[in-house]
Amino acid sequence: MTAKAGITRILRSRRTWLWSGLVLAGACLAVLALDQIFPPPIEKARSGSVLVADTNGIPLRAFPTEEGRWRLRADISRTDPLFIEALIGVEDERFRSHWGVDLLAVIRASGQAVSRGRVVSGASTITMQTARLLEPRPRTVGSKLIEMLRAVQIERRLSKDEILELYLTLTPYGGNLEGIRAASWAYFGREPDRLTDEQIALLLALPQSPEVRRPDLRPENAIAARGRLLDRMVELELIPASRAEDARALPLPGRNAFPGHAWHASELIRSAAFKTDATSHGMPLKDVRSTIDAGLQASMEKLLEETVRQLEPSVQLSAIVVETETRAVRALVGSAQRERPGGWIDLTSAPRSPGSTLKPFIYGLAFDDGQALPDTFIQDLPARFNTYRPENFDRSFRGQVRISDALQHSLNVPAVLALDRIGPERFASSLELAGVPIRIHGTSTRDPGLALALGGIGMTAQDLAVLYAGLGEGGLMNPLNWTEADVARQSTKPAQRFMSSTSASELIDILKNAPTPSGRMPASLTQNAPEIAFKTGTSYGFRDAWAAGVARGYAVVIWVGRADGAPRPGETGRKAALPILFSAFDRVANELAPSGHADDRLMSEATTDPKFAMTRFSRRDDPPMILFPPENAVLMQKRADRDDRGFVLAGRGEGELSWYVDGRPVVKDAAGAPVWVPDGPGFYRLSAVDRNGRESRVGVRVQAFN
Repeated sequence: MTAKAGITRILRSRRTWLWSGLVLAGACLAVLALDQIFPPPIEKARSGSVLVADTNGIPLRAFPTEEGRWRLRADISRTDPLFIEALIGVEDERFRSHWGVDLLAVIRASGQAVSRGRVVSGASTITMQTARLLEPRPRTVGSKLIEMLRAVQIERRLSKDEILELYLTLTPYGGNLEGIRAASWAYFGREPDRLTDEQIALLLALPQSPEVRRPDLRPENAIAARGRLLDRMVELELIPASRAEDARALPLPGRNAFPGHAWHASELIRSAAFKTDATSHGMPLKDVRSTIDAGLQASMEKLLEETVRQLEPSVQLSAIVVETETRAVRALVGSAQRERPGGWIDLTSAPRSPGSTLKPFIYGLAFDDGQALPDTFIQDLPARFNTYRPENFDRSFRGQVRISDALQHSLNVPAVLALDRIGPERFASSLELAGVPIRIHGTSTRDPGLALALGGIGMTAQDLAVLYAGLGEGGLMNPLNWTEADVARQSTKPAQRFMSSTSASELIDILKNAPTPSGRMPASLTQNAPEIAFKTGTSYGFRDAWAAGVARGYAVVIWVGRADGAPRPGETGRKAALPILFSAFDRVANELAPSGHADDRLMSEATTDPKFAMTRFSRRDDPPMILFPPENAVLMQKRADRDDRGFVLAGRGEGELSWYVDGRPVVKDAAGAPVWVPDGPGFYRLSAVDRNGRESRVGVRVQAFN
């Protein structure tokens, strides 16, 4: 061979290697690109069941998927280690070392198939089986190749433990059961964290032929398969033969119901979890650790069920218990019995008239303004506010009374006087800032009028729980927390102050000394009894009976009524709901330790002289008189008239009047007359205020014409 020929050969060889390298590099890049363009559908496992647990991890209620399947996310840390060891030994002994495909197993299975003319053993790894569970296909050679590629992709994305968790989440166990946790709950009634030998063998056997080996349908097949897996565990030296024989003699388990406690609370918690608590890698939603205490929840459910049995069949009860410091909901009973009318409805979420339960918060704002103190005298006499004439529940009047007595005996006229003084618009705005919406006939409004003092709005038991928990925490308002994650998040957010801590403490002291229900000794005369600061409420027509209270760091709200809103003549909050409230606080004391919240509050000196407060809080005599427009007037405004001068407002009162439309001041013209130009057709609220702060209001409607 000449030198020239040798050089040519070397160059040709180098070009061959170069082209081979380029082709190989291109193939690798293509594979990487395809891997990114066509990733394995791990996200398909996202639609899992949700298990709501209590604050200590005790399961409360499990929810199936939208397809009606039970698929709970597996957790290696909560799965028996012996089961994991047996699973790997039986299904994929080199699982921890291969990269998705076990080449040794493939060579062995291929050799056996060629030599014997049939499939003797499989070569599917746990990762390949996971790929098949994510994308079911007919069992063909082509499908097997796709599973291998998918297995490699999965191995690149997940750790070995994450692959095991994904596999144990999707594994079929017959019927609508998927995953080891669903199977463990269905057959053993518990988590798979501590399994017996026969349980491990059954859980290993079922996925191999889930329908053929179902214990509830094919017990003989299940027993035989379980026995073979016990023998295999002996071969793997996981258990001795004696243990296998003992396990073989045990009966098969029956089918258990999934946890179904805290029915309405769990539904609320699950809805919140779907919005916020999804895990990474497209895995199913994780278990939700709620704020509910399972012991207290069961105790409250029992209390309400025992109570409602003594009432007519149409009556329902609901209750909510909140830890005031954290706003954690520790118990919620949406209805006493699901078999009764409205039993499937969460009645703590249903807007109802709150009756007199808002009165403490009206007085709290009056205390803050310096307009009154607990010992301030106020008139309980017939009064008229334009067309509104409030009366006391017993249709009698007591004359001059202290505000503390008026609140303890739930007198209506003094509460309306107080609301008239602070202004219903301001009170409604304060409620909404506290996170409590104002509902009137299914809509929201900021001007409910003076009837707000007596429950002329819609409010839920959960809303009242927000208010009374805030009262117990010095007037600081925060939303309710349903999960421990919510508690942690809220701890970093500022609270909304509704009233001063001094006013809140004064109200607590007043409500603690209200007359206790019949048959109950005052807490001051009973050792270790909680001093409950409570308020009752009865809606118009006896439709709703309420009792709300605070004691030892917990707030409780009780509602009694009919789900359809029908009246129950004579059934007041004091008669129907208050005894349940006191019993509920007994249950709280038995089930929960005091929250660490101190009942002794820091007191500051009042900044308002009592005599001055008494003088200022007397009845507003002779408020301004609005001469134009009159109440319910219909005013006609020319359509699209830019030169429209508007309407001149007229009134009579002490000193110069200030005018407002929907809370906005009315400007005056060059002559000093108040002139109002409406923004357009609609309903408006006009107010006239004299120099002493006395106010009159009218409602009008503006219509347009051409």
